[in-house]
Amino acid sequence: MEILYLLIPLSTVLVLAILGVFAWALHGGQFDDLEQHGEQILDAATDSLDSHQRG
Repeated sequence: MEILYLLIPLSTVLVLAILGVFAWALHGGQFDDLEQHGEQILDAATDSLDSHQRG
């Protein structure tokens, strides 16, 4: 029972830290455009293939 006096505050601090990191990522624009990097990979692959086939 005494361990709950330690575990409850620690879990509360952990949850607040996780929410803080998530809010920091949202504010920093981490989740603004989720498809941009996937499209860049596809565009880079087609550009290199086109230039390689022309040569």
